[in-house]
Amino acid sequence: MKAYIRSASCISPQKTFRSENFLADIVEYNGTRLSTIEPDYKEFIDPKLIRRMSHVIKMGVASAKDCLIQADIEIPDAIVTGTAFGCMEDTITFLTRMVEQNEELLPPTAFIQSTHNTVAAQVALMLKCHGYNSTFVHKGISFESALIDAIMLLREQDANNILVGGTEEMVDTSFKILTRLGLYRRKPTSNLELLLTEAKGSMGGEGAVFFLLSDKASEDNLAELSAVKTLYNAQAIEVGIEQFLAENNLTPADIDLVITGKNGDLKNDTIYKQLGLSIFKNNNIANYKHLCGEYSTSSSFALWLAANAIKRGIIPQITIERQITDKTPKKVLIYNHYLHKYHSLMLISAI
Repeated sequence: MKAYIRSASCISPQKTFRSENFLADIVEYNGTRLSTIEPDYKEFIDPKLIRRMSHVIKMGVASAKDCLIQADIEIPDAIVTGTAFGCMEDTITFLTRMVEQNEELLPPTAFIQSTHNTVAAQVALMLKCHGYNSTFVHKGISFESALIDAIMLLREQDANNILVGGTEEMVDTSFKILTRLGLYRRKPTSNLELLLTEAKGSMGGEGAVFFLLSDKASEDNLAELSAVKTLYNAQAIEVGIEQFLAENNLTPADIDLVITGKNGDLKNDTIYKQLGLSIFKNNNIANYKHLCGEYSTSSSFALWLAANAIKRGIIPQITIERQITDKTPKKVLIYNHYLHKYHSLMLISAI
């Protein structure tokens, strides 16, 4: 069954939130991590509640509400989110106080808001949405798992309009740990040079992206989400991609644009280079992680990019790695992997 992207809202390190300027005014960062450009949250959240909300909760609630406003929907039938680390800021606050106060007289707020499903729960509470509510914590394929669940709900006719999101925040503690593990670079660089200066590690990132998925086709929809597939520890990814396309009656030649998860890390990008010389040798290729950074649910930014590229009929120049044809993108394939274990494929088509 087909799912349609009715609207999308993205808070990222770029000017993507409520911006008509589709990645034309790019923000450059010099360092080892990218931080989101935050909107005026008072437009979406009661000021009395804002002060008790962590960074990721504010991002998630604002992007979710904006997504519903765009679609002219007050209450969705279901809310499904994906996150790998959840509310890191509240988790670290609670654990720190636990140590400092010898596990006595601990304020409960940070603990209550430290759970992974806090963003989905807060959105539901504010909207008074009593429908299906679920959060997937599947590491590098958390967002894709949320999409698959939403598609199943549409297929089973348990819901007609589903709010689906991917959220992640970067805090100092988690950034230090992930840098120590080799995911991020130690030497500062420009995000605009990230994919050109290959080294060990990438740049840290964060963001919140929400989509409203519907089972009804409409000219107002951004695009059609034709298929989603996840692969764990895939060894022959080229075969997996060809099978995925074959399942949807397509070949690589039918794809107008391939969006990859290239992030500037030598080891990470090897597979993307190989694919660019083999099954995707005749395809236009674009990248996105130099704009939002590397994080577990960054593929939600890629889906936002693909849906808008199809709707607007343009590919932002800053994303293009190789352009063989000037063909308007009608079918876009997103391939991303996280730590070489969590592989995902998303097929997006024009309405």
